[in-house]
Amino acid sequence: MCDRRNRGIRSKAAALAAGVLAVTLVAVGATPAYAAEDTERPTAPGPITVAAIDTTWVELTWAASTDNVGVVRYPVSARFEDNGLTWSTETNSIRITGLRPSRTYTFFVSALDAAGNGSPSTAPLRLTMPPGDDQPPGAPGQPVAFDVTATVVRLRWAHAVDNAVVERYEVFRVDTGGALTLIRDVSQYPPVNSAQISGLTPNTTYTFVVRARDEVGLLSPLSAPVTVTTLPPPPSCAVRSIVGQWPDGFVAQLAVTNTGPTPIDGWTMSWRFYAGQKLRSLWGAELVDRDSSYLRVRNLRHNRLIPPGGTVSLGVAASGAQAPQEVSVNGGLCTVADE
Repeated sequence: MCDRRNRGIRSKAAALAAGVLAVTLVAVGATPAYAAEDTERPTAPGPITVAAIDTTWVELTWAASTDNVGVVRYPVSARFEDNGLTWSTETNSIRITGLRPSRTYTFFVSALDAAGNGSPSTAPLRLTMPPGDDQPPGAPGQPVAFDVTATVVRLRWAHAVDNAVVERYEVFRVDTGGALTLIRDVSQYPPVNSAQISGLTPNTTYTFVVRARDEVGLLSPLSAPVTVTTLPPPPSCAVRSIVGQWPDGFVAQLAVTNTGPTPIDGWTMSWRFYAGQKLRSLWGAELVDRDSSYLRVRNLRHNRLIPPGGTVSLGVAASGAQAPQEVSVNGGLCTVADE
């Protein structure tokens, strides 16, 4: 009799415990009913203030938001140039590490409640970190000129070395007497070590140098100079072509005539050449490069000079049905010669 009573008591206790456990699991694992029904946004946090700061970290604090149920966390974000960073805290303060000396960040804070309602952001805090760098960058490498035309020069150089971060490169034209004129400012977000200089005068000699600037504003020495002469104005030319089509490609013979009044002394020629085509043979010129749209070739030693009225001949064999079109010489588009 006592054993049956004891067993009954234990069974009721086990059932009660199971019920408590079930209630506990629901309470822990489920979204509270009031949260699902809550649609009211928290108020915006108070203004962000700086509680403490060093060269690579900052401690921020703000007045807490209010909510009809309760704020569960504060998303914190920062922006530098086009880069964004995010953090989160359950309190109304946060210590952010891994920042850069002298870099200017803009911070924002908002609030979230248990139902996922987000508050408006605080007014942004724009903050420049204390300087922590007193070492200027090394000089960039000597620029190299490429893709020179009558009015455009492209430059590239080896990156400067810095103990922190190079923020930008400054490209200068060296004028008569050594005066420097800033002509390009090359941001390093993302890193780039080249620049295109446009609006130049044809058949003119220019000298360029490059300087690096780091995030603190420290300047490198100037690079070694590069001197380059732009090409003469694009020549006028006419092209006559004889094309033989084959089942898997073509052979084209081009005759390009200088129709201008001055000699063409050294030439680069290009024409339409699509990505799927394959170059099989080339004569009368040598290959420079090709991209997804054009093929570029240049003169050989024996046909460098094209006098006024003179003609240079070259040929190409390639796959595909697209024979050479839009032929240009030194940037000047050739007309199609009358047959």
